[in-house]
Amino acid sequence: MLGLSDGMLLYHGGYCEVNQPDLEKCVDAKDFGKGFYLTSSKEQAENFINTSLKKAKVQGVIDGRQGYGVISTFCYHHYEGVKAHIFDDANAEWLHCVVGHRKVNTFPVVVEQMKQYDIIAGKIADDATNVTILTYLVGAYGTIGSQEADDLCIGRLIPERLKDQFCFRTEAGLKCLSFVESEQIWKN
Repeated sequence: MLGLSDGMLLYHGGYCEVNQPDLEKCVDAKDFGKGFYLTSSKEQAENFINTSLKKAKVQGVIDGRQGYGVISTFCYHHYEGVKAHIFDDANAEWLHCVVGHRKVNTFPVVVEQMKQYDIIAGKIADDATNVTILTYLVGAYGTIGSQEADDLCIGRLIPERLKDQFCFRTEAGLKCLSFVESEQIWKN
């Protein structure tokens, strides 16, 4: 069961160390909206480094020869008043949240409801699941939001294999994180 517990370690894989997350540098149209994303899986964070390096090189943010990324480790501390929403499973509610944040005006009610949360957590819809999500978005599984389309999409995602992600969306949410350390990871 997915959850946040005091003292839990979370990992962020990227092209550089992040010791103080800045929401201004975060991009929109991610699974749970704009925010700082982490995972409880160090392996998942390390796997994301390749994606981060490719994007940073294409955008000219880093030298094209940089062959390493960084896993930044944070410790989560619970604070009263910080609101979190946790999707325990990759279900229709989770799917509508992910799709609503990825494509404007798809599920506006869901996106609006999620604005009340400082932290949103759930399964990650990563590069391996992108084709399935895009197929859902074009209506190939049926009408977007219908039970038939939702069930077909979720079934193809193989939800039991999906890792987790935690999106810290507000300054209040970020205050729950304390930087622990970073580790340089070399990639070929």
